[in-house]
Amino acid sequence: MFGMIDGTGFNAIDPSFNDCLIGHARVDRLWTGARWSEGPVWFAAGRYLLWSDIPNNRMLRWDETDGSVSTFRQPSNNSNGHSVDRQGRLVSCEHLSRRVTRTEPDGSITVIADSYQGKRLNSPNDVVVKSDGSIWFTDPSYGIMMDYEGMRAPSEIGACHVYRVDPNGDIRIVADDYIKPNGLAFSPDETQLYIADTGGTHMPDGPAHIRRHSVAADGTLSGGNVFATCDSGFFDGFRLDTDGRIWTSAADGVHCLSTGGELLGKILIPEFVANVCFGGEKLNRLFICGTTSLYAVYLNVNGVSPYGSA
Repeated sequence: MFGMIDGTGFNAIDPSFNDCLIGHARVDRLWTGARWSEGPVWFAAGRYLLWSDIPNNRMLRWDETDGSVSTFRQPSNNSNGHSVDRQGRLVSCEHLSRRVTRTEPDGSITVIADSYQGKRLNSPNDVVVKSDGSIWFTDPSYGIMMDYEGMRAPSEIGACHVYRVDPNGDIRIVADDYIKPNGLAFSPDETQLYIADTGGTHMPDGPAHIRRHSVAADGTLSGGNVFATCDSGFFDGFRLDTDGRIWTSAADGVHCLSTGGELLGKILIPEFVANVCFGGEKLNRLFICGTTSLYAVYLNVNGVSPYGSA
């Protein structure tokens, strides 16, 4: 069909997936030229998207007003996942420096976390900010396993955990039973936390799934049963829409999961997808980080706003 990019399309597994689509909308390729695209984050006030090109040690910026792409930060300490807090500040995971940082309005960098009990973190991967100001991040070892996306080094902690940093700076482990914790996101009401485990990348028969935890008022987690298992590669990064569906990366594109974990449908992308986020004025455009390229598609759903309710 005219206007469609080869290898893109939509695959409805469940008829309800069609309600999430716009009949004439197609996947757009906005830019290409990366080695490994990751961590998209939308900045509503400036109408731009930031994302990481990890091996090239840079962050890129796509401008909605004119479609231009520029380098936002280089070097970027092999930055990976990003988020935005309620004050509109960029929160980033950095492989090379093995830390989580916040970029202040004046451009200065504040270190949120770089160690736990005196031991350096592995290589923070993905991050989300809860409405109470706490910052939650995953810390697998991908950035210290090789020099391609960070720097080869031994793990000082000796394991891969999920952490929470309170507004006062206190850091605690909230989940310690993951092989390679990766993407994470809260449910719209923040009573549940979804965490991906991509342990199968370096462990035979290792996990390739998302688990779901209940979040207590004091920030502790319970539960953690497998929510969904990926049928194509691995679930890496993901975000939720306002109805609680999960839109997650996979080897063949983006998978849409119901609130019960059922696969509703797929947005097909002709390369491995690492992460997604919602953006645009109405948060109804899904931005997709493929391996080399940035894609986007308009949907008939709206993403959960990181800034809270209007």
